[in-house]
Amino acid sequence: MDYIIEMLNITKEFPGIKANDDVTLQLKKGEIHALLGENGAGKSTLMSVLFGLYQPEKGEIKVRGKKVQIDSPNDANELGIGMVHQHFKLVHNFTVAENIILGFEDTTYGFLEFDEPIQKIKELSNQYSLKVDVNSLISNISVGQQQRVEILKMLYRDAEILIFDEPTAVLTPQEIEEIMGIMKELAAEGKSIVLITHKLKEIKQVADRCSVLRKGKYIGTVDVADTSVEKMAEMMVGREVSFEIDKEAATPKETVLQVKNLSVFNELLQKDDVTDISFEVKKGEILCIGGIEGNGQTQLVEAITGLIEPSNGEIILNGEDITHNSIRKRNIAGVSHIPEDRHKYGLVLDYSLEKNLIFQTYFTPKFQKNGFLKFDAIRDNAKRLIKQFDIRSGKGATTMARSMSGGNQQKAIVAREIDRDTELLIAVQPTRGLDVGAIEYIHKQLIEQRDNDKAILLISLELEEVMNLSDRIIVMYEGENVGEFDPEKVTENELGLYMAGSKKKE
Repeated sequence: MDYIIEMLNITKEFPGIKANDDVTLQLKKGEIHALLGENGAGKSTLMSVLFGLYQPEKGEIKVRGKKVQIDSPNDANELGIGMVHQHFKLVHNFTVAENIILGFEDTTYGFLEFDEPIQKIKELSNQYSLKVDVNSLISNISVGQQQRVEILKMLYRDAEILIFDEPTAVLTPQEIEEIMGIMKELAAEGKSIVLITHKLKEIKQVADRCSVLRKGKYIGTVDVADTSVEKMAEMMVGREVSFEIDKEAATPKETVLQVKNLSVFNELLQKDDVTDISFEVKKGEILCIGGIEGNGQTQLVEAITGLIEPSNGEIILNGEDITHNSIRKRNIAGVSHIPEDRHKYGLVLDYSLEKNLIFQTYFTPKFQKNGFLKFDAIRDNAKRLIKQFDIRSGKGATTMARSMSGGNQQKAIVAREIDRDTELLIAVQPTRGLDVGAIEYIHKQLIEQRDNDKAILLISLELEEVMNLSDRIIVMYEGENVGEFDPEKVTENELGLYMAGSKKKE
């Protein structure tokens, strides 16, 4: 059997952890091969070895049957290997075209050549229906568009072997459909694709074969067509996973959060991001705000949590007007916030895990005396939360947040925010980019908080999550509330129409 890529017996170690332990992966030409595993199972590490970002301690790599040494991404590019990373590697104040040719520039007498490259980019863009405007700044285009730029970057370098690391983690349901179509088209043209993911539905949709990693070890490779979703989940987690969310009917009590006629004005675009929104969240219920990314949900949450100033309206917490309070005052008054962007707003990546777990409480008597931090208390707090929330990391409490997997970074934020025991928990995309085991866990935590009489405001783009978790649903479209729904009575399809703006409740 001819394989275009063979990674044989690869072992990659980091201090305190074997990220890949004797792993073998074989990729056929023209196939879409899924690499499945929990967060921290070693999927991204294995692909980073193939892309030349890491050097393995043991094992060998063959490309088109020849043994190769890949010391850097430039070596990988020369072998026709390209990679779209989970957190995009784009320069935000450059244009689309500048990002695509960066590091691969043509020059004449020291001046950049733009005409030919732009022509080539446009041709590739049309060929694979990757509709992007080459002159737009990266900072002005949506996440879905940024991902297409990353794909064009690989194709521009004539990559034949494409690695996609969690490509759908940040996309809307419609964009996911499009990206899946693009992948099938690339494979049909003879490109070979490795898809790193933990979304089983997507593997079923596009992949030919699937290799499973668990805690750094290779578990096996299966044909996707002959293997059930449940079987793949079990291979990945090592136990049976429940896809059903177990919850009793909600019994809402008194109102915790009231948002009245809230508007947020965008100075840059000179228009409202949020227009005249009103709702309330009660103790003992999960209110979900659903919608496609970029319809004002982010700005709404930023206004409630104090990150931006609303242009109009009131925010009332337990009967007290907090519209103009500082962030710390809101935190102390009882707001917990699991932010949308865990790297930007959730963690300080170069701080240890134990420090990240006390950000809103380091100034309380529990963790400081006369202005000096109590290091023993801080460490004990971290050990307790690591155990309680099963946060996995190489060096326990002293691990750098940056070195942890996405799922474990997310668990750390969830642990910190739930442990503060506030009356209002705002959870924005709490399971974005997480595997089935971690999702199941975080959903259980949210339901448990609801059953402990907490008020939960959930913002999610995952239709399935919206339907399964919420007790009430509000859909936002272009900054407005276009309807409120009972998840028991509405279909996914109908919600999708409201999210796309083709329907509106009067």
